[in-house]
Amino acid sequence: MKLFGKTLAGAIAGAALMTTFATAREEAPLSLGVTAGPVALLIDSVAQRARSKGLNVKVVEFSDWVSPNVAVDAGDLDANFFQHATYLAQQNKARGFNLIQADPGGIIGPVGLFSRKYKSIDAVPNGAQVAIPNDPVNGARGLILLEKAGLIKLTPGKGIQVTTADIVDNPRKLRIIELDPGQVYRSLDDVGLASVNFTSLVLAGGDPKSALIADLTTDEKFVFRFVTRPDRTNDPQLKAFIAEFKSPETLKFIEARLPAFIPAW
Repeated sequence: MKLFGKTLAGAIAGAALMTTFATAREEAPLSLGVTAGPVALLIDSVAQRARSKGLNVKVVEFSDWVSPNVAVDAGDLDANFFQHATYLAQQNKARGFNLIQADPGGIIGPVGLFSRKYKSIDAVPNGAQVAIPNDPVNGARGLILLEKAGLIKLTPGKGIQVTTADIVDNPRKLRIIELDPGQVYRSLDDVGLASVNFTSLVLAGGDPKSALIADLTTDEKFVFRFVTRPDRTNDPQLKAFIAEFKSPETLKFIEARLPAFIPAW
């Protein structure tokens, strides 16, 4: 059934969402942590629309991948948005958190191999320095991408658990350097090749199209999602914000402003 060009179900859903926003208007702000750069740009765009509909929301930017989880775990923030399930699981285990994903919807930030010295994978010489992130998950993604490029071989069957100790063949004698994720892109002036998450790349002004090879997989393990504490999963403000995030307007924003991201909802 159509109602002024919209489905009746859509109209009802929209009315319910507006009611939720109105209810949340007088409550304390919904506080969300994000990493600076394109993720913050995306969530800020959603926050602007949410505020126009009555939701009181505060977005807090961080420059690292640890503090946003510390803040949510401590109750200083209601939720954050910057990480995938694999990284979250590693952080929960390493730091004793009990954080969970609030909703299956999110985005994927691809990774790629970038260079300012070489124009192709074939041009990477023997003994070249290669930078990868030093956190277990993104370091593993870097190693897997190096294998995909034919530069190294890894222990079979370990998947995202691989480390540099699992390099079983390194014919070009590449020198792999593990750096803080925020420093990897900046290292391109010094190293020959670097595995960079597109999130960090865009933040630093890099062009995703310049990747020598990219991992554009839509693997479930690598979807960035909203993360919160178990007691906050049914919070009406958080649910309302996520509903606004998973809207056609967000898809349009990603397509126009952040085409390196892959929507996943």
